[in-house]
Amino acid sequence: MSQSIQRAAVVLEHVSVRPRTQSEIAEILGVHRSTALRILQTLTETGLARRRTDGTYGVGYRLTWFASLASEQFELRDLARPRLAELGAACGHTVHLAVLEDDRIVYADKIEQPGTVRMYSQIGQPVRLHTSGVSKAILAHVGGATRDRLLEAYEFERFTATTIASRDDFEADLSRVRDRGWAVDDGEFEDFINCVAMPIRGADDQVIAAVSITALRAQADLAALEGLLPQLQHVTEGISKSIGWRP
Repeated sequence: MSQSIQRAAVVLEHVSVRPRTQSEIAEILGVHRSTALRILQTLTETGLARRRTDGTYGVGYRLTWFASLASEQFELRDLARPRLAELGAACGHTVHLAVLEDDRIVYADKIEQPGTVRMYSQIGQPVRLHTSGVSKAILAHVGGATRDRLLEAYEFERFTATTIASRDDFEADLSRVRDRGWAVDDGEFEDFINCVAMPIRGADDQVIAAVSITALRAQADLAALEGLLPQLQHVTEGISKSIGWRP
């Protein structure tokens, strides 16, 4: 781990317990007061720490906001998991939950079925944006500024014959997703795997996550997976309602 990152983590841990002075931070880190000050100033500039009126340093409002977002995601996973498990058992395929997390989309949960081939995806792993059904289901419904931020300088690498390999073609695909309400991965990263996905909405009607059903094409092709869309919709709407969304 980078020494500067490690020191910043130690500082945040200690100011989370109670406000600290510059001298206390220097003593905790075993560094000169000037070094402690530079670290505190950097954390303050990023909003992760803040200098209080008495000169001590405490938790920054931005860090509090991050913690709030994180708690919502853990709550979402906890609320979603029983429904995801039920869906996976009913359809016999792998089920993914992905969430929008600031400037990336990550897998938050994964339900695999006994005897099925394990997928490459891992919980906590960023989603490959242009080939994944869950990322399309999310990106199709977020604001243009958010989509631009996530796709800025993004490389549309081609993996298979069906990979969408340009921003213009990807935007056109997202438009189709918005119109019909669901997304697909038509073997776009690995040609032997396909999926269908639908979004999850929060209490403010904004899309915050997505659920997909993923299968080996030999076990269920895209047409077969599309036949499962009513079950998938029942699950995504149920999860959305459980976190406050109302049609």
